[in-house]
Amino acid sequence: MNIAQIEADALSLPVDDRASLAHRLLLSLEEISESEFDDLWGDVSAQRAAEVDAGLVQVVPGDEVARKARALLR
Repeated sequence: MNIAQIEADALSLPVDDRASLAHRLLLSLEEISESEFDDLWGDVSAQRAAEVDAGLVQVVPGDEVARKARALLR
């Protein structure tokens, strides 16, 4: 089973089960060391930078994101 299949299966669960699974997955991250956590964020950062460099994602300025978030909270 690959990540895509696990994700598809998880997303097909009822909302309460998805919330429980998400909570358990987040708690599992607390069990890793700080250096492992830093390595994971480094990997994610490198992947995001590569996506930006390749033109695969659109960069949105932080102030615009904050403005839209505030509008959603109103």
